[in-house]
Amino acid sequence: MTVSRASFQVSSPGETEVIDITERVVAIVAESGVREGIGLVAVAGSTAAVTTVEFEPGLKEDLRAAFERLAPRRGRYGHDARWGDGNGYAHVRSSLVGTSLAFPVTAGRPALGTWQQVVLVDFDNKPRRREVTVTVVGE
Repeated sequence: MTVSRASFQVSSPGETEVIDITERVVAIVAESGVREGIGLVAVAGSTAAVTTVEFEPGLKEDLRAAFERLAPRRGRYGHDARWGDGNGYAHVRSSLVGTSLAFPVTAGRPALGTWQQVVLVDFDNKPRRREVTVTVVGE
C-alpha cells in the first residue's frame, strides 16, 4: 500500500471566491503512483471549504447566492460579537460545506464526472493564502 501527500498554496481575495483546483489535484494523484485507491483534498482553516461543482460563471454566481441565503454576510453572529472580526458568516459557511473532500482514485486519476471540478471556496472577508493538502492512499 502506498500513502502519498503533497501540498500547495492558493491565494484568494476571499469574499466567497470559488477557485478551480482540479488540475493541481489531478497532478498530485498522478505523481503519487497510486492506480486504485482513495484521495482526500483538505484546506487548512475554518473559513474556507472544498467541494465539487461544474465550474462555470453561472453556477459560481448561483453558489454565492445560495450561501448568502443560508448564512448572510450581514447576519448576526455570536462569533462576531465575541471577536469583532466580522467573519462569523464565513465560519458558518465553511462548516456547512466542510474543509475536506474524499474521492475514489481509478486508473491513476480522481474519479470525477465530465463536468465535475474540485474547487476551493474561500469565504473569509479578507484576502488569504490557503494551504491545500492532497493525500492519496492505495495501490
